[in-house]
Order: sequence, then structure tokens, then C-alpha cells
Amino acid sequence: MPVSSPAQFRSHESVSVRDSPRTAALYLTGSREGFAQARDFTHHTLDCWSLDHRSDDAVTVVTELAANAVLHGLPQCPAGEFTVRLRLTLRRSHLVCAVTDPSDGLPVYPRPEDSLLEHGRGLHIIEALSDHWGWTRRSPVGKTVWAMLPTRSQP
Repeated sequence: MPVSSPAQFRSHESVSVRDSPRTAALYLTGSREGFAQARDFTHHTLDCWSLDHRSDDAVTVVTELAANAVLHGLPQCPAGEFTVRLRLTLRRSHLVCAVTDPSDGLPVYPRPEDSLLEHGRGLHIIEALSDHWGWTRRSPVGKTVWAMLPTRSQP
């Protein structure tokens, strides 16, 4: 059955989608399947928004944001709760990829001298692929880390 908008995309119970033609959201688990769902969801949503040309960068950014949230934002949460949320929002000239987690810990941007480390390069990747990125505290707890990708094709 073809899907006409991201708001209609449903793959199984752990998925929750916003009902807006310019916003789509997905609740993630900390599993390999959850990351696969996030990638599929991002591809599908961008396809619906005619942004196929931004899929590779968006999927990379979403994967890094989600991995950081699960790795650093979920350790203190009970297993099985859907406490990480991916939200894609289409604006006039940008796609906003945002991941919300329950941790109050701020994103840690690696120092230049750590460039040879095996882990910890996610925010560098996000910075390289986006026009802007940042984070916002949530009330009463948690944070949202976001990145804005241009919707126009890059030369």
C-alpha cells in the first residue's frame, strides 16, 4: 500500500508519528532495529517531501544524533521505554533533524587533539553536513539536539 505522507507512515508499535504535512516524528528504542527504523523513516519522509537529494546527509545526521542520544541519554532510563524522539521538520529553506532525550547532560564537542580517537566524532560530522546545529534544554528534564540541513541541492 503506497503511503502519501509521512504522517501516515506506520511500521509497528514503537513508532509514533506527528500529524502534520511538514513535521514527522518517531519514538526510538536503543536497539539496532530502532536505528534501522530511524534511517528508513528518514528516507521515507524525505521521499514524501521530494527531498531525495538530501537523504544521504539527513540519514547520516539522524543516525549520529540518535546514537548520541541512546549512548549518552538513555543509560539511566528503564529498559523498554521510548524516551528518545526523532523529529523531522520541513521549513522553507531547511530540513530540521532533532532528537530529544531525557538526559540533562550537554552535548560534548571533542577537542581538536582528540581527532584520532575511534569514537566521539559524531558532532563533527553533524557540523560538517549541516548549516547550523545546536541544542535546547527541555522542561522539566532533557534536551533536544538539532541540525538544520539546506533543502536546496549542494553544488
